[in-house]
Amino acid sequence: MEAAQPADRVPADPTPPDGRPPVPPAADDAPTGSAPGGGAGTPAGGEPEPALVAGGDPEPTPVAGEPEPALVAGAGSPDRAATARSGRPERPRSERSPKDMALSLLVLLVPIALLLAFYRGFLGGEQPTTVDAAPAYEQARAANVFPVAEPSGLGDGWRTVSASFRTVDDGATLRVGYLTPEGRGAQLVQSTVPPQRLIPAELTAQGQPQGPADLGGANWQRYTGRGNEQALVLLEPNRTVIVVGDARDNELRELAGALR
Repeated sequence: MEAAQPADRVPADPTPPDGRPPVPPAADDAPTGSAPGGGAGTPAGGEPEPALVAGGDPEPTPVAGEPEPALVAGAGSPDRAATARSGRPERPRSERSPKDMALSLLVLLVPIALLLAFYRGFLGGEQPTTVDAAPAYEQARAANVFPVAEPSGLGDGWRTVSASFRTVDDGATLRVGYLTPEGRGAQLVQSTVPPQRLIPAELTAQGQPQGPADLGGANWQRYTGRGNEQALVLLEPNRTVIVVGDARDNELRELAGALR
């Protein structure tokens, strides 16, 4: 008994009934995947049948003389695949010219420059902060541990930038810092601390006497100080007065000579 055949299968014996001669099968009835004179997958006429890709869509067959679209590395999305197949280059992410970068930097620098000009011109930026030395002088006089001398007659260019009075175990010290008209520093020190301890503390161990300095008849001595500083020292029985700083010699002499 012969096995059942599919309904769309052409009978092996195409002999029609009634003794008629056999009719050859038409080209449309040929099985899919076979053709006269070609292997499987080759349709009639010798042209290759487009291959099927995953998903069921046929992959386009390249035409002779037309370059195949290059695949873009990492192009996993449909949009990137379409861009790669169309042959159009992707638009770069950022193309900034040096002129654009300079303009961006200028936009940032202009507000900073305006703020700096306002700080210097209206708020007194870079100007030293001046203080009132009167409270420190009053504390020193109230302690009554040594005769307190205060500069008198200094020009308008002198500015007081610090002032303090402190009492320690071996004495009391009054310190007042000045900014000279030339923009240099000078400090006035009056103390009852013994000179053998006070002078090394204020002038470092390298501070050495350099000879007398004639200032209104008082017995001032010139000393070397730390770095580029110099000092004028007045030794008295009940106090030691030191004028020290990186100011010029004439400015230190002016400060020392103005003490009253």
